[in-house]
Amino acid sequence: MQQENLFPVAASGRAIDAAGAAGDAAGGPRPAPRLRRADRSQVRLRSCALDDLLPDDHPARVVWAAVGRLDLSAFADPIRSRGDAPGRAATDPRLLVSVWLYAYTEGVSSGRRAADLCDADTGHAAYQWLCGGVTVNYHTLNDFRVNHRDALDELFTQVLGRLTHARPVRVERITQDGTKVRANAGSGSFGARGTLERHLADARDHVAALGRLGDEAPAAASARQRANQDRAAADRLGRLTRAMDELAKVEAAKAGQKDKPSKHKPAKASATDPEARMQKMPDGGYRPAYNVQFAQDPASRAIVGVAVAPDSSDKNQAEAMRRQVEERTGGKVVEHVVDGNYVALGEIDRAAEQGVTVYAPVPKAKAAGQDRFAPRKTDTPAVAEWRARMNTPEGREAYRDRARTCETVNADLKTHRGLGPTLPGRGAGKVLCAALWSALAYNLLHFGAALLALA
Repeated sequence: MQQENLFPVAASGRAIDAAGAAGDAAGGPRPAPRLRRADRSQVRLRSCALDDLLPDDHPARVVWAAVGRLDLSAFADPIRSRGDAPGRAATDPRLLVSVWLYAYTEGVSSGRRAADLCDADTGHAAYQWLCGGVTVNYHTLNDFRVNHRDALDELFTQVLGRLTHARPVRVERITQDGTKVRANAGSGSFGARGTLERHLADARDHVAALGRLGDEAPAAASARQRANQDRAAADRLGRLTRAMDELAKVEAAKAGQKDKPSKHKPAKASATDPEARMQKMPDGGYRPAYNVQFAQDPASRAIVGVAVAPDSSDKNQAEAMRRQVEERTGGKVVEHVVDGNYVALGEIDRAAEQGVTVYAPVPKAKAAGQDRFAPRKTDTPAVAEWRARMNTPEGREAYRDRARTCETVNADLKTHRGLGPTLPGRGAGKVLCAALWSALAYNLLHFGAALLALA
């Protein structure tokens, strides 16, 4: 029996497509080639240990190891599940600290996003490795992030203490600058005194009405519904009460201004986030924001101080920052580099009394032809020395440290370390926690290997 060829054979002996150049008598186009293409949506069941998910030098392993060398007892002290006492076991603080620090190094500041990344089935390998099979939800992550402010502050101090003790970080000269971070509130939440008083009265009436409803028809709603309603009403009443307190501060600040406040711009406070202030943002617009202050070591570029200013002004922030840095590190600040927003003649005098040399730009002279660097009759010796100092090449070079460090560090925190564009929490305390997490992640990212070498 004669066997037919499966594919036509050309004269050269090679198999060709029947519709190809040698087999297509009509000379039509060749069909597309048949290819085996990758399909990464296929589900595969693979057996492997969690420890095999990451290479030995993965950043998540560095974070875990560095956190393990730190004292986390301040995070563990509030835990009530101890010994054989009843109650569910708490999540290891080392796990939660590591997850948040690694998340902030990756620019993740959302609790829901972090919880999705930690999911044992659909999450990211690095977060799965950090969790080690322990399930965490976004409530646990969000609560942990903002409910341990003192412990978080102590952790930041620990890291700085180790770095300054081994001398990769120094605080003899520090730079400082503030950055405006958008608050978690809308511009429409700001109201003047009359508006807030009406809202406060409505909130009190609502709380009273809920109490009467519970007495008259206790079975009309479930216990959980009543608890949720009471909690929401109490929360709104508390925020409006705090808004009235903050409004009084804003009114006092406006009254203390040299220029008479405009009648068309009365003092206002936010009913959503009472501690937020309407501030001028980098794009020139005004929005609810917080003025977050950072201090850096210009040599190593490490963050050595974190604070949240009560308003948009940078004045009166320099001395407090120096005191904070010295308390955290045990070192002595001898040179402080700031921009013109911090300049106040009284601050120059106080810094001189403390043995601190201030490098800040001298404001332009108000009178035409006047030399701004020349001493004034009313200048103290410290102010006169500051004017002369900033007119020297050494003074101008020292001031350049501010732009080289502050601007780039602030941009890194807001772009890559989870400090923007909008803060995840409300209130100055939660904002400070977010800033501390960002600063810790930044320092750990740059000095994690140094911390491991020190231990």
